[in-house]
Amino acid sequence: MKLDGSISAVVTGGASGLGEGTARALAAQGVKVAIFDMQADKGEAVAAEIGGVFCNVDVTDDASVAAGFEKARAAHGQERICVNCAGIATGMKTVSRKKDTGEIKAHDMAQFERTVRVNLFGTMRVLSQSAAGMVTADRLDDGERGVIINTASVAAQDGQIGQAAYSASKGGVFAMTLPIARDLAQEGVRINTILPGIMWTPMMAGMDQKIQDALAAMIPFPSRLGTPQDYASLALELARNVYINGECIRLDGAIRLAPR
Repeated sequence: MKLDGSISAVVTGGASGLGEGTARALAAQGVKVAIFDMQADKGEAVAAEIGGVFCNVDVTDDASVAAGFEKARAAHGQERICVNCAGIATGMKTVSRKKDTGEIKAHDMAQFERTVRVNLFGTMRVLSQSAAGMVTADRLDDGERGVIINTASVAAQDGQIGQAAYSASKGGVFAMTLPIARDLAQEGVRINTILPGIMWTPMMAGMDQKIQDALAAMIPFPSRLGTPQDYASLALELARNVYINGECIRLDGAIRLAPR
C-alpha cells in the first residue's frame, strides 16, 4: 500500500505512547489519521498537530467504537489502515499471600476480566468494525482493500510472574492473527500483529532512571528501551508491504523475559 494523502487510518490509543508515535509517523507520510482514545485533552492536541481528527472512544463499548468510526469516516472516508494500540498493563499473581496475616487470596477475577476486555475484546471489537468497512471499499492496484495492525506483547510468549491476565489477553491477540488473516484473505484485507518488548512509554517515564537503565541493560542489542518510533517504523512497513500477512513479529532487541 502506498502511504499518501489518498489513504486514511485509524489508530487506537493514539493520544500517547506507541499509538501516538504511529499516528505521527502516518501523518508524516500524508496519511489522514483519526485518533481513537479516551484521553481527550492529549488526543485533541495530537490530532491538531498532525492535521487529524480525534474521536473519544472506549474500545470496550460497541456503540462508542461505532460512533468513532462514523466520525472518522465522515472526516476522512473509509480507513484503509487500522492500528490497534489501545491497551492496559496489569499485574497480579494467580495466588497471593498477605505478608502480615498469611491470608491466601485467589486472583481478582474482576481485574482479569477487565484486562481481557480491554486488550483482547477491545482489539477484536475495533478490528472487526474496521474490517466491515474495509471490505466495502474499492480494491487498490494490488487487489488490497486494507490492512489491520494489532499490538500484542512478548508477554504473549514468555509472560512473567504476575502476568497471567496480561499474557492471556495478549496471547489471544497473537493467536487470532492467523485465523483472521484467513477469514479476510478473499476480501483483500490483511492483518499482522506486533509483539513489543520493553518499550519506552508514558508509564515507563514515571519510573526511576536507575530502573529504566536496569531494564535497558537486560536487552541484548540494542541495549536500550524500544521507542514509539521503533514501533511506528515497523507498523508503516507492515502497511506498505502487501506480502506480509497473518504474521506476528517480535520487536524486542532479542530479549527473552525471565520469570521475574
